[in-house]
Amino acid sequence: MGTITMASKRQKEKANSASAKIAKAILEEYQPENTSDMTSALKDIFGSMFEAMLQGELDDHLGYASNDHGKKETTNRRNGYSSKKINTSFGDVEIEVPRDRYSEFEPKVVPKHESDVTGIEDKVLSMYAKGMSQRDISSTIEDIYGFKLSHESISKITDRVLDEANEWQNRPLKKIYAFVFVDCLYVSIRKENEVRNCAVYVVLGYDLDGMKDILGIWISDAAEGKHYWMQVFDELKARGVEDILFISMDGVSGLEAGAKFIFKDIVVQRCIVHLVRNSVKYIPTKDYKAFTSALKKIYGASNLKNAEAEFEKFKQTWSKYPGAIDVWVRNWAHVEQLFNYGSAVRKAMYTTNAVESVNSSFRKMTKKGSFPNENAVLKALYLRTKELMKKWEYRPVSNWAMVRNQLAMDEKIQNRILAYENQQ
Repeated sequence: MGTITMASKRQKEKANSASAKIAKAILEEYQPENTSDMTSALKDIFGSMFEAMLQGELDDHLGYASNDHGKKETTNRRNGYSSKKINTSFGDVEIEVPRDRYSEFEPKVVPKHESDVTGIEDKVLSMYAKGMSQRDISSTIEDIYGFKLSHESISKITDRVLDEANEWQNRPLKKIYAFVFVDCLYVSIRKENEVRNCAVYVVLGYDLDGMKDILGIWISDAAEGKHYWMQVFDELKARGVEDILFISMDGVSGLEAGAKFIFKDIVVQRCIVHLVRNSVKYIPTKDYKAFTSALKKIYGASNLKNAEAEFEKFKQTWSKYPGAIDVWVRNWAHVEQLFNYGSAVRKAMYTTNAVESVNSSFRKMTKKGSFPNENAVLKALYLRTKELMKKWEYRPVSNWAMVRNQLAMDEKIQNRILAYENQQ
């Protein structure tokens, strides 16, 4: 009984609320019969609300109301109206915007040169960052809000992040990064009446707290070497990076020499997963499983002595595939150095999977076809980066405490870390 009484009381309070009175007035005035009629009624009311708010703003600007016939403190006066179409959550709405004689009035509710009051720009940027094409965005906006947004309008909206993207690309960085990963993806860019495949190099960093950050994105349409990578790492240094402990990469030409030229004490690690991929090219499909299992016993060994023993066994067992063995012989130093560190550190440094995961996310943006220019690529990848950073915020990489403990076991590395931690 008490529950029924309480429910009735709440219903009575709701019926007497301001919103209920407004709803009743709308129903009496417009007599809508379906959802479409209701939307049209709300659109009509929405326009009137904007006009009333604009009149209030102009009153405040001039210092007197429209029906005030007394002495004025200003010579500025009302000066009619101009028609304006605005995009709202109910579709396009025509409103009359009041003007003043001296054109000093700057409306806040509907700013000059703005026609969108739905917050649609943020929605467009969010959809673009999730990999939706301009065509899909335009179609989605029309389905949800009932008005069309041209490809040109979408492009203008997304172009507004270019300054922000360039600022991000040149922002100051931390003084030291424990791990840095480099990987490349390719995008099609229209240049000089032809479509070219350009390399996009992505650099991901882990700071001393195990927090991820994309340090930058570099676009190039040519094969790069040592001097190019010297410039990239010199740019990182100019942005505040003084030391990098480890860098993991996939044999990018000139990267190792370029990194070591700028950061003398850096440990450069070839990605073991990429070495596996490079070597299985020489292996028949029927032998893949046995071959990769033998390799795992090498780089997954508990210590260097066991790894060397497994490597000798591997070379004898698979001697009929010299091309595959040669990949590991040429890169043995990169396998060998893994065992200078604990298992948690080895797991962090031996593969570029972390940055490859980023590039996998980026490919959702680049698979839409060719881009008109490099700015369009930067814009798309920057927006995607913002989405990724939201997911990573305040979340260190897995097992980071163990990584830090094992790094501390190396006296030289620990001294380098402490030099920066003591500055914080």
